[in-house]
Amino acid sequence: MGFMDKLRGELIDIIEFLDDSRDTIVWRFPRHGNEIKMGAKLIVRESQTAVFVNEGQIADVFPPGTYELQTKNMPILSTLKGWKYGFQSPFKAEVYFVNTRRFTDMKWGTQNPITLRDAEFGMVRVRAFGAFAVQVTDPVKLLRELVGTDPQFRTEEVQDYLRQVVVGRLGPVLAGAGVPMLDLAMHQHDLSIKLAGLLTTELAEVGIAIPRFVIENISLPPEVEKALDKRSSMGILGNMNQYTQFQAANALEQAAANPGGASEGMSLGLGLAAGQQMAATLAGNAAQPTPVAPAAAPTPAAAAAPPPLPAAAEWFIGVNGQQQGPFDAAALAAQVSGGGLTAETLVWKTGMAGWVPAAQVPEIAALLAAAPPPLPPQ
Repeated sequence: MGFMDKLRGELIDIIEFLDDSRDTIVWRFPRHGNEIKMGAKLIVRESQTAVFVNEGQIADVFPPGTYELQTKNMPILSTLKGWKYGFQSPFKAEVYFVNTRRFTDMKWGTQNPITLRDAEFGMVRVRAFGAFAVQVTDPVKLLRELVGTDPQFRTEEVQDYLRQVVVGRLGPVLAGAGVPMLDLAMHQHDLSIKLAGLLTTELAEVGIAIPRFVIENISLPPEVEKALDKRSSMGILGNMNQYTQFQAANALEQAAANPGGASEGMSLGLGLAAGQQMAATLAGNAAQPTPVAPAAAPTPAAAAAPPPLPAAAEWFIGVNGQQQGPFDAAALAAQVSGGGLTAETLVWKTGMAGWVPAAQVPEIAALLAAAPPPLPPQ
């Protein structure tokens, strides 16, 4: 090999970057001490920008295209090198290829909940997560502010920094939007557009833009979600009586799955209620005439015998969270006279689905209406 062939092998005559990593933002051309030949071919592909750096100082910037490197298309580098009348000898310079396409695989999420003030729920804490896209808009600023002399600057090196900026902006935007918690899902798209604009403005100083920002989900703490579920169930049921019946049905289902203990008492109470309902049904059926053969006439002694007296109702009342009773009608009247039973006192008897205020029971409401008012102070 002759001297010229050896010299030619030491020179770089094609400068290009073929990206197969999908996560490289900036890549420095590996010169490794070799010199760039004057007249070498520079190939800058679409979504790329080439930046020449001379002794730590940024020189010429080349957009997409194919170039033959000459002093006329490297004016800044020619000035830094002191080439006044043209130059044909090899030279040394660092070449950085900056990827200007969109990087769409960036994720963000709130590590700690964000506290917000809501008009309906008061103080609430929310968490959120989503994704965003990053695009380099100013390669020179990016090299100066973030890359430095890094030979291969990847997305993972800037993702933590961007995530901190995103979360720092998210809280003020959600708090200042004035959107009720129940309407946040409807406004997620508008909030995403607003955040993309704010983040692009803030990151312009480092040459980065956020062309797309997505809020995938805004979630509430588990205890708040449970309260919302219960409130939704009550709204569907319509009133407290129906809600009480709904709760009793749930308790019955749980008792059936766990036999023994308290479930036996509940089964007994439900059985008595079912028995009373069956008795009423049978009594109604007995009142209907049926086409049967006439029975023998009762004897005078049987016709004169009265039916057995009905069992007196036994009532229970709740006072200061404690169950008291049972009371018959006379005892209830005494409780009313003594002030132990008022319109708001909870009462219950066999056959009722649950405890209700005394004023909602007709027979007890009559006792309350007949009770004299309290004596005036002496």
